[in-house]
Amino acid sequence: MPDAGPPRGGSGPEPTDRDAPAVARVFHHSVAAVPERLRRVRAGLGLATQAGLAAGLSWWVADDLLHIPQPLFAPISAVVTLAASVGQRLRRTIELVLAVAIGILVGDALLYLVGTGPWQLALIVVLAIMVAGFLGRSPAFVVQAAATAVLIGTLTPSVPDLELPRFYAALIGGAVALVVTTVLLPLNPLRVINRAGGPALDLLAEQLDATTTALRERDAGRAQAALDRLRDNKQEIGAFTEAAQAAREASSLSPVRWGRRDGPIDRYVHAVEPVDRAMRNSGTLIRRSVTLIEDGESIPEAMPPAVASLAEAVRVLRREFTRGAEPQRAREQLVRAVGEAGKAYRAGVGFSGAVVVAQVRTTVSDLLVATGLKQEEANRLVRRAFGPMRPTAGSGRPSRAGA
Repeated sequence: MPDAGPPRGGSGPEPTDRDAPAVARVFHHSVAAVPERLRRVRAGLGLATQAGLAAGLSWWVADDLLHIPQPLFAPISAVVTLAASVGQRLRRTIELVLAVAIGILVGDALLYLVGTGPWQLALIVVLAIMVAGFLGRSPAFVVQAAATAVLIGTLTPSVPDLELPRFYAALIGGAVALVVTTVLLPLNPLRVINRAGGPALDLLAEQLDATTTALRERDAGRAQAALDRLRDNKQEIGAFTEAAQAAREASSLSPVRWGRRDGPIDRYVHAVEPVDRAMRNSGTLIRRSVTLIEDGESIPEAMPPAVASLAEAVRVLRREFTRGAEPQRAREQLVRAVGEAGKAYRAGVGFSGAVVVAQVRTTVSDLLVATGLKQEEANRLVRRAFGPMRPTAGSGRPSRAGA
């Protein structure tokens, strides 16, 4: 007898035992993601509180204190300012007010000259975008000018005298947002930059550790994987750079942070560029390690410890930055890494080995600058710790031809 199929009006085939593993995987994945989701909620709690306070306070100032009619744009401007990348809020507020002024100017002028209607509105938007594009490159700046022009072109005929209240409301919203973030609920610059700078330093240390293991085990695949991961560092470096901007902005604008602009925050802010250089030079170090292993060059006994000491120095630097301490131990560890590299060089290296040693020196110099030393002083320390620039008599040669 043929299968009658599912009953009429049914919702489709019922789940079978074969679907159970997939359902279980989805369930376990969702459960495993809960801690990460909670971490994101905790990380965003400060911004959410700032935005809520800024929105309510800007409405109160515009409506109850200044009696601006329909002050809708005050809380909107406050939230837009807070939604800007941390570290760019002052710039975003200035852009917001200028964009509103441009939109009002273009929209009001064209309404006076050509009146209202669909084609007039299109012309207003085109000209507002062109003027905003001429004055600034920020997409948010251009969009805000165009949006203001649209509001002027569509609402002014039915809502009289919208222009100045719109401008005042935008100014109030941006100003209140800055007051909230700099006076009422200011950021802790050191905490912000620690949260963002830590992953960049962790990434560098982890890939140097992986390279150390690859050199000890002559595992070119492991070294290549470390190189690929280190190259994919845009997110970490971008977050580090943005956090440095935020720390600089917070320490400059917030009165409660004025006494803390020097010291740990200043060191962290000035470390961004040399850490970025250290990332790039470490990438060259790892790339030549891959070639060294693939070509069968000799690996002096001191070479893996040199890279391992470099990784440890990065971890020490991260811990001392987190505590806000003078990174003296990191400097000492960096000097040890250079000393090990000098031993490896004098033991005898091939072409790629010499490049690895050179990149240890260069990366150490970058990281010494990140600790707050001048470039000249860092170079002197590196040369002194490296030792003589000549191989030891009777030192080993590469086991096969180098690259």
